Amino acid sequence: MSGLPRSSHALVTGGGRGIGRAIASALVRAGATVTVLGRNRATLDEAVAAGDAHFAGVADVADQAAVNAAIAEAASRQPIDILIANAGVAESAPFAKSDAALFRRMMDVDFMGVVHAVQAVLPGMKDRPYGRIVAIASTAGLRGYAYASAYSAAKHAVVGLTRSLALELASTRVTVNAVCPGFTDTDLLAGSIDNIMKKTGRSHEQAVADLSRHNPQGRIVAPAEVADTVLWLCGEGASAITGQAIAVAGGEV
Repeated sequence: MSGLPRSSHALVTGGGRGIGRAIASALVRAGATVTVLGRNRATLDEAVAAGDAHFAGVADVADQAAVNAAIAEAASRQPIDILIANAGVAESAPFAKSDAALFRRMMDVDFMGVVHAVQAVLPGMKDRPYGRIVAIASTAGLRGYAYASAYSAAKHAVVGLTRSLALELASTRVTVNAVCPGFTDTDLLAGSIDNIMKKTGRSHEQAVADLSRHNPQGRIVAPAEVADTVLWLCGEGASAITGQAIAVAGGEV
């Protein structure tokens, strides 16, 4: 596997925890300068202090002006070669109880958050000799899940954006891909497990088993497994890989 070009600058949204932090850490170890972006300054500073990133910026990805300002600040230190659009939220509810506000929340963060980040980095990235955009979608963007219609719709939108933008940029040096994890061991998953326990009365072990059954390997995915896939897509050896939605889910899809 070819590595990253020397002196690459990667920006990871939602990089202070979970999958985003695992990706940021993997990029640091691969030699990139990494800026993490998120809403919680303390969490971001902790990632920097631990050596999982070099710089941090605060912005809500649903706020385009804030994203533009944070990314402009990051790019002023060093032009951005790699964007990992990872920030996201997940809420579940039966469709009949999913109001317009729920759909807007999912679309504003999980889809428009990707749009805002890509629009902010792309003008400068297209002029670079190398560029990588990786959106962290979900298996929910490749199939449906009951009680997750709003989340699934937003993640399907991310996959559609990835495929369309890849075609627009095919004549440039920028590739655009999506990575679609299955249920992954993060604090978001912990929230889902708590929700299952509260609504069904199941134990923690039963709730984990309920989610694990979606994965033919019978387990929860590790954040490092998602990070390894992202790292491969960011390498010079993946220059012919674009417009793809790659599942990291043990064969679920």
